[in-house]
Amino acid sequence: MSFSLVPQILAADIFAITPAWLTERGVTLLCLDLDNTLAPYSEDMPTARVLTWLAEMRAAGIALFMISNSRKPSRVDDYAAACDMPFIKDARKPSPKALRAVMTQMGKTPAETALMGDQIFTDGLAANRAGVLSIVIKPIAMGLVLRLRYGIEQPIRALRKEQLK
Repeated sequence: MSFSLVPQILAADIFAITPAWLTERGVTLLCLDLDNTLAPYSEDMPTARVLTWLAEMRAAGIALFMISNSRKPSRVDDYAAACDMPFIKDARKPSPKALRAVMTQMGKTPAETALMGDQIFTDGLAANRAGVLSIVIKPIAMGLVLRLRYGIEQPIRALRKEQLK
């Protein structure tokens, strides 16, 4: 089990990741964080652009699964339902336990799985600990606390193996 904070991939946003890019790397299961990855904290429903992107992933044979640390009673449930996506909330990332449970449920191996999120200390670390492809994006919206955290993460983000714009 790896404890690296360094993401394998740094991307500008979810749209920088294409089905072809994932397929080239053997990824057939894409796990996604919700808050500040698919949507800002202030949005409870996916945009048309997000829904189109998700449809393109599915059309290419990429299975999707939402893994969120959110504990909000219906936010994850409602967003995942609008995306027609299975989900786990209160996943307790950076623990890899939820990610491993999803791989078992979906019949996938770590080599076939990626986790994409906006936080190094939760999403990136959970992916690395589970041995899956770690994709970290720039947060969609940043208030003061997120700006501070993002500033702390900058040196770690600079060490990434690959960057997509």
